[in-house]
Amino acid sequence: MLLDAGGRVLLLSALLWRLAAAGNPELPTAVNITWSSINFKTILQWQPKPSGYFYTVEIHGQISDTKKKCIMTTETECDVTDVLRNVKETYTAHILSVTSSGMDNFEEPPFAVSEKFTPYSQTVLGKPEIQNYTQKDSKLNIVFQDPLTPYTFPNGSFQSIRDIFQHDLEYKLYYWKDQSSGKKDAITKSQKFEVSVENTKNYCFYIQGIIPSRRENRYGQESMVLCTSIGRNILDEYGAEVFIIIAVIAIAVITLAIVLSVILCKRKKAKAAREKEPLNGV
Repeated sequence: MLLDAGGRVLLLSALLWRLAAAGNPELPTAVNITWSSINFKTILQWQPKPSGYFYTVEIHGQISDTKKKCIMTTETECDVTDVLRNVKETYTAHILSVTSSGMDNFEEPPFAVSEKFTPYSQTVLGKPEIQNYTQKDSKLNIVFQDPLTPYTFPNGSFQSIRDIFQHDLEYKLYYWKDQSSGKKDAITKSQKFEVSVENTKNYCFYIQGIIPSRRENRYGQESMVLCTSIGRNILDEYGAEVFIIIAVIAIAVITLAIVLSVILCKRKKAKAAREKEPLNGV
């Protein structure tokens, strides 16, 4: 059966497309895809570095529309923070491998799929910032600030993790006597601690955010360790070892002084005895 001119053109086009596809093997897809998120700033990372092709990231939510990020990139990471604003939604990332004209093809490009990620339950709590602390009498008072997130209010100010987690957020204080290893702890839902301490001892401490409702990633990053200073003496600074060394030296000096005194006393007596001997002989 003979084909008309239109049919021959379609057949030729199909043959040429198949030949082109046979000469362009499937592109490599991303591997080792990981989500890295602190205070809701979320970076997607993967491997390998592309050669002769590009990556495009698609973020798929359970209820939200698919969003593209880092289109035609040669990097192996992508900041996806701004498309995860519904922090309680669960997302997956599709990392597409495309050529320079790959996005125009009717056929879907090869892609890799990440594990599921829910920012509310998986982002890591960052370090609280300690603003002020005082030790007066038998009380240690500490004031600190919530970590900020990349998300903003309509007025442009940044939301803190407290603005998002609200009553789910707690903080834990760990404190101990300076030069000691025995730790105590306290919990608060506010931005300050007040704990009872010994008024003659210095204390060290740090703070950590907690989300008790989580099954994993409950504990956040630890703040820097700070110590109070209420007039440190040499024993506080250097420990009991210095006191022992000083005591040993003092005992040695006293012992040496006694020994020298005894020797000198015996020599004086011996000299006096020798001086009396000629007189007794006359």
